[in-house]
Amino acid sequence: MLAKIYRPARNAMQSGTAKTHDWVLEFDSESARTVDPLMGWIGNGDTNTQVKMKFESRDEAIAFAQRNGIAFQVAEPREAKRVIKAYADNFAAVRKRPWTH
Repeated sequence: MLAKIYRPARNAMQSGTAKTHDWVLEFDSESARTVDPLMGWIGNGDTNTQVKMKFESRDEAIAFAQRNGIAFQVAEPREAKRVIKAYADNFAAVRKRPWTH
């Protein structure tokens, strides 16, 4: 049973960074998903894939996995480049490209 420890990315629909500060420990599936022949739903007998634990820091998540004998893989987050702009910057005289219609 392999666990993945990562920090989730921000929601693409919003500009905020809510719910991106915690670290998540999530289990990978040990068996392949199967299609139910009657309903066509996709299922899996492995219930560990439903477990998602949140930790305040990376070290807490790693310590939990080591304490419980869980094999894990850590995915380091990439920091986003933040461009801070104001609306007035669109009309500044020192723009790199002129503003036209």
